[in-house]
Amino acid sequence: MTDHPETVQPAHHGYISAKSAYLARLKRIEGQARGLQKMVDDEKYCIDILTQITAMTSALESVALGLLGDHLSHCVHEAVAAGGEEADAKIKEASEAIARLVRS
Repeated sequence: MTDHPETVQPAHHGYISAKSAYLARLKRIEGQARGLQKMVDDEKYCIDILTQITAMTSALESVALGLLGDHLSHCVHEAVAAGGEEADAKIKEASEAIARLVRS
């Protein structure tokens, strides 16, 4: 059992309307990761590899921020509208997710 009730029951997550866009972006990031592996395998210049890592990191951060925005505008918004302990839990969960993103 997890602390996330949305994993227990089927739920409509905030990102669902942009799911295909997120998947497309993640597939591009996956391609970037394969490209980085090839760069190392081909013994490319360190700075060129680091430049690509920076680009990939930015792409991941963009996806993360998009998902966070969707979560706040959908999941957290609905919980706050309902009020009570669920609202408190969703706000705490979102705050912890933001803290993890800031630390990374």
